[in-house]
Amino acid sequence: MVFLFAINPVSGGKAKTDWETGINNYFTNSSHDAELLYLDGKTDEDRLRQKLNQLKPDRVVAVGGDGTIKFVAEQLLGTTIPLGVLPAGSANGMARELGIPPDIEGSLNVLVDGVLKPTDVIAVNGDICLHLADIGLNAQLVKHYQQYNLRGKLGYLRGVVNVLQKRRLLRVEINLGDECISRAAFMIVLANARMYGTGAVINPDGDPFDGQFEVVIFRRLSFWEVLKLFWRYQPFDPKKIEILPATSITIATHRKAYFQIDGEYIGRITELKAEIRPGVLTLIVPE
Repeated sequence: MVFLFAINPVSGGKAKTDWETGINNYFTNSSHDAELLYLDGKTDEDRLRQKLNQLKPDRVVAVGGDGTIKFVAEQLLGTTIPLGVLPAGSANGMARELGIPPDIEGSLNVLVDGVLKPTDVIAVNGDICLHLADIGLNAQLVKHYQQYNLRGKLGYLRGVVNVLQKRRLLRVEINLGDECISRAAFMIVLANARMYGTGAVINPDGDPFDGQFEVVIFRRLSFWEVLKLFWRYQPFDPKKIEILPATSITIATHRKAYFQIDGEYIGRITELKAEIRPGVLTLIVPE
């Protein structure tokens, strides 16, 4: 097989030298071939598409965090090429969700020996979400984290303190198709998975292969509960959140709300439209 590795050299603020060395060493005496493409954040879409047409790889691998996985997945939608993941980002939420080993050799073994599984994505406001998208408090934190180039858990803590000082309730109308509800909430998550990258479980029944997603409404939130988003103490108190299954949804907010998809801040919005797209992406997962 021919593997194309799309490497984000700045994902998670970490150099990818170890990953590059690990890939080259792994395939040196292998019957498979590996080609490396280094992303630059400027012409990646054209360069990746050109490489796909030239190389015609059997499998494409995203080397980075959730944002890198999302970018590569966008180029593979509508094709039959499977997507693999090397968890070289900071949080690696999707890799954790799929059970991809965090070490280099273990994750490379999955690429060769794993199974192919059709996976759902959520179409959100003309974009796609593989893992988690949200409006409100966490999206504001993602913006703060990226704006000030914060890193690590200490950086998250600084962001949490800053964002909590400015927190405001969102008043929203949620249309689930057969039901329309009004809520006041600090944040609303569209979850195609169970947990954030830190392992904090916010959606216990989440499954990226079940043909639906969950709408997680955080109606009450304290400083310590926000910390649980980033340090795995315990799951959230179910009395303070509401979880609604959905295949499509429209959310309207009374004021502009911070919005992020898969760890990338998008902007501020007053309307969100989302629907599930079942099995449109093939992922390589552990057997």
